[in-house]
Amino acid sequence: MKHVSLLITIILLTCWNCTNPSKGRNDKVVKIIFDTDLGPDYDDVGALAFLHCMADSGKAEILATVASNKHNLVAPAINVINTYFGRGDLPVGAPKTEGINLGSSQHWADSIVAKYPHSIQSTAEVADAVDIYRKKLSSQPDKSVTIITVGFLTNLNKLLKSQPDINSPLTGKELVIKKVKRLVSMAGRFPEGREFNVFMDSTASKYVYENWPGEIIFTGFEIGAEIHTGLKLIKSDIENSPVKDVFRISIPLSAEDKAGRMSWDETAALIGVYGTDGFFDTVRGKIIINTDGSNTWENSPEGKQFYVKQKMPVPQISTFIEDRMMHIPMLKSRK
Repeated sequence: MKHVSLLITIILLTCWNCTNPSKGRNDKVVKIIFDTDLGPDYDDVGALAFLHCMADSGKAEILATVASNKHNLVAPAINVINTYFGRGDLPVGAPKTEGINLGSSQHWADSIVAKYPHSIQSTAEVADAVDIYRKKLSSQPDKSVTIITVGFLTNLNKLLKSQPDINSPLTGKELVIKKVKRLVSMAGRFPEGREFNVFMDSTASKYVYENWPGEIIFTGFEIGAEIHTGLKLIKSDIENSPVKDVFRISIPLSAEDKAGRMSWDETAALIGVYGTDGFFDTVRGKIIINTDGSNTWENSPEGKQFYVKQKMPVPQISTFIEDRMMHIPMLKSRK
């Protein structure tokens, strides 16, 4: 009976961590494609854990997890996290032609791939990310998909330029118009500056942001830089968690992480599921990508693009995010 009571307690706490404490929010399940450069940084892992928590709570459905980074450990590491949360069969894709190839100097990716179950051995073996985009988008209801991108715009650039194929008779831009509700992008500095995700594939960034036919919500460098997470996670008694291991390995290796890792990508995951209401204020207009990879901003009351500004106090939003990053998969969903 003691073991049964403990299991019930764990499940209740797991569900509690994934609930939204705010009343009046939209409880409709959000369909998500997550596009990540996972590797050079590890806040991507926190964002993916956040999304799996949302999926376990019934607030989100993860359709696919694609990479904008071609490094050989990216797809296996994504598959490790998906498998840990009982979703090892989620599609994983990556660029198949040109693309950026960046690994981690902190050796967290190779560590979790060596330790935890996964079925993907190399990024080279996964499908083309654009093919996954086209296949998943074509099968979803109109205006139902939220794309969350926390890396380079390589895949979305190719998606917009893609032509009709066996997945859909529509062009990529037509598919986006028909199927995508919004794009949430961790990119840029606002109102101006230069940021890694935009700069690294600035040609793709410029094309996507100038040609995206729908709504874009930007969470900029300045937002995640103030929100620190991970210390509570690594001090917890959670065992055999690749998410905890990533932060446990990485945080001590950088002096700038002594208060926890800056949570850029987690803010995009949060906005993708909950929206901005109560968490952030927004500024309407459009982003301008300069030839040197920096960005500026043009305010416009007619703009379909928005960047966010902090509203909820930083300690409160940090706790909100980290509690969901610490989500333990329900045992019945584990594979």
